[in-house]
This record gives sequence, structure tokens and C-alpha cells, in this order.
Amino acid sequence: MNSVTQVAENEELVSAPFFLRGEVLHGTDVVQTSRDLGVTFATPRIPFDRAVPPRTEVPPLLNVPLAEIIDFLVETGQRLIAPDNDHMQECIERMCRTHILPRAVVENTARHAAAYLDKRVLMAEVEQNFPDPRALDEWVPKQDFTGRKSFVRAFAPRLIHVLPGNSPGVAVKSVAQGSMVKGVNLFKMSSADPFTMVAILRTMADIDANHPIVRSMSAVYWRGGDDATERVLYRPQYFDKIVAWGGGDAINNVIKYLGPGFQLVSFDPKTSISMVGREGLVDEATVDRVADLCSTDVMTLNQEACVASRFQFVEGSEEEVDRFCERLHHHIARRAAESGDVRPLDRDMREAVDTMTLMDDEYGVWGRTDGKGLVIRSEEPVDFHPINKTANVVRVDSLDEAVKWINVATQTVGFYPFDRMADYRDRLAAGGAQRVVHLGEAGPSTIGNPHDAMYPLHRFVHWMAHEDGKPD
Repeated sequence: MNSVTQVAENEELVSAPFFLRGEVLHGTDVVQTSRDLGVTFATPRIPFDRAVPPRTEVPPLLNVPLAEIIDFLVETGQRLIAPDNDHMQECIERMCRTHILPRAVVENTARHAAAYLDKRVLMAEVEQNFPDPRALDEWVPKQDFTGRKSFVRAFAPRLIHVLPGNSPGVAVKSVAQGSMVKGVNLFKMSSADPFTMVAILRTMADIDANHPIVRSMSAVYWRGGDDATERVLYRPQYFDKIVAWGGGDAINNVIKYLGPGFQLVSFDPKTSISMVGREGLVDEATVDRVADLCSTDVMTLNQEACVASRFQFVEGSEEEVDRFCERLHHHIARRAAESGDVRPLDRDMREAVDTMTLMDDEYGVWGRTDGKGLVIRSEEPVDFHPINKTANVVRVDSLDEAVKWINVATQTVGFYPFDRMADYRDRLAAGGAQRVVHLGEAGPSTIGNPHDAMYPLHRFVHWMAHEDGKPD
């Protein structure tokens, strides 16, 4: 079936097929609308009997050795970036119709995401999540100090993954994680990207259509909050856990279905920040270098990622901080021009910023609301969410003052100078922050480290104990 169906004389409707445990399902039964751009696309109807295997079935991956699973994932990673992979090429073409990010960013993100499917990366992930990775492959014998014996296994879970729309990389990572815990996986794709997951799974099916990984995966789309669909799927008789990424509305929607036997593993909406000490303002060369590092964090995935810095707490006088703001704007504008993303700010943000420009004594503003880079200096964080290449620099007399703005929604803190990080990490953790890094390194992360204050794979599995009693 063609990827495009004619729906009007001058309009083309992009179709988004589903993937159901090894089979591709085409169809244009339901017209959907993308979240960010309001672009329409079409999907089949969800065949629930094919998307939800019964609990009487042993998970297909249960007795497949982890080593074999990782080898298959590595081969998949190589195929994803192959120039003759038509599935990924078609995916990018379709995605550029529905996604807010420009083509170059989409292409680079998809290519870099495949790097996660590296044997060293995958093994490090497993070894950091499980004190004894054997539990994924077998019933591991245990014996307590009283002599009582048992066996413990990280049993294959049944997972619904509610995927975000801001990064194709999450699709790659979710497939790998769902495979390594040997789960039965149903992926709910995002309206911003109802294509990447199916392209990945079709690539796997081309390698081996009968592989247990392929038979463990389904990917469909429905509009979030569609009660008729979610009342069917969000049940403990079908799934153990929902692995949910997304904004507050998406997480709150999932929460209402939770109950005994049906749990949530949530990658909540997060905001990341920067903290810059007065050491970063000592001279013009240092200001420029530190502002450039800060702009790297602001512009991570064009400021669409959770790790992208929104608020920058800078220690110094107003004059010193204004010099920093000028250089920060210069570097954000440079990176914005290189990105090819020319979206203006949305109307609400434009109106808020326009109001600020009239309050000269209270705010400083560098740039305009044209989507080419904007820096706002204030004494407290602004009451809107900086996005689309927008930075809010908050001047403080001491970084101690910045700590009061840390909360459980603070994911990453980019910090300068590096030798003061240890002085603040306990207070940042107490406030709710989950990660502190060198300024300029919000994007890359140490392989196998916790994500959002947890070891996800350890949370995904169904921990099962077989008690074998006390020896005679």
C-alpha cells in the first residue's frame, strides 16, 4: 500500500501503519491529528485480539539467552543506519510532515539513537540495573542466614510503553530495554512521531520475522485519553505496568487507570537548569566560554529534550550577569541558525515577553520572539515554560539562593565551576534534582546511570520468588 492516500484534490494524507507481533497492518480507517503541527495522518483500527497476547502464553523471550538478545539488538542497530534501509528513509520522510523538529535534527537524532544498540552499552545497562544479571536468564538460587532456600527470577513483564514525541531516540531505547527484560511489549506511539517505532520493528522483522523479539513487540497509535481504547488495554489481566513518558496531562491520564496489579513506571515531565558561579564571569574570555557551554545545554535537541536547560541561575551583579546574557544570546542565536529551526514563539509566550520589554527596570531582554534565540534576565524565574531557543537567566547574589528553586521536577543541573559541584550535590538531591553534570554536558550521560532517579530495567521486571523451604 502506498504511504500516501489522496483525501482531497490538493491534500495528501500520510498513513501510519501498525506493527503487530511480526506483521505490518496498513489502513486508513481513522484520521488522526498531530499534536504540535496539527497535521493529519491516517491509521488502521486497532485489532485488540492481535495486539494483546493472552496471559496463558509464556512470553516468547523468556528462555532466550540475554546474550542472544543483545546480539540481535546490535545487528538491528547496524541495519537502522544502513543507507539501503527503506523503512527508516520512509519513516524520516513521513515524520518530517508531523514533527516540530527540522529535517536535519530528525535525521541526526535517528542516526545517533542507533548508537545505543552497542554491545558495550547494552551490557553496561544490564549490569548496572541488576546486581546479578543471571536473574534475567534463570532462577537464581538464594539462601538466607537461617538456611532457608529459595530461587529468584526477574520474570518477563507485560508492558505498555507510552512514548514521547520529542525524540526518536526514546523509541530505540525502549525497544532495547523491552527486549532485555524479555517483556511482552505494546508501544503507544506519539502523534508527533507515529512512524519511528514501526520502522525499527520492520527492520527487525527483515532480519528474522520469527525471532522472539519480533514476536514480543506491537506498535499502535490512538489519541491519548481515548477512553474506549484505554479501558480495554489498561487492565491488569493484560499488562503489568505502564512505562509512561510525557507531559503532565499524559501522566495524569494514565494514573486514573492504576490499581492493584497494574503499576506505573513514570518518566515524568522534567525541567533542567544551569547554575553558574561568579568564577564564570571573571573576564571576557571566560564569560564567552562559559556562555557557550551554557548554550550547548539550552539547545539540546533544539530545547525539546527534558535535559535542555530552561533556567540559568547566574551568580553576580546585574552588570556582570548582563554581560553573560549578551554572550549567551550570541551563542544561542548561532546554534539556532545552524539548526534550521525557524519557528517563532507561540502567541502566549510572545505576549508575555512583549510585556516584559516594557518593564525595563525589572527585566533584561536580548533577542526577539522570532524563534532565532531569546534571553530574558530576571530576579526570579519567569512564570512560563521557556522553550524554542529561549533562556531565562535568573540573577542571584549566591548560588545558595538558586537551591530554593530546585524541586522534584528538576532533572538535570548543569554546573560551573566544576570544583564546586560536590558542595551542592546533597542540597540539590534533597530538593528533588536527579542529576548534576558539568555545564555543557547535559546531553551525554554516563552509560548505565540511573534515569529520573531510578534504575528503569529493575523496575520493569516482575520479581518472582520460589521459596524452597528450610533443609531437613
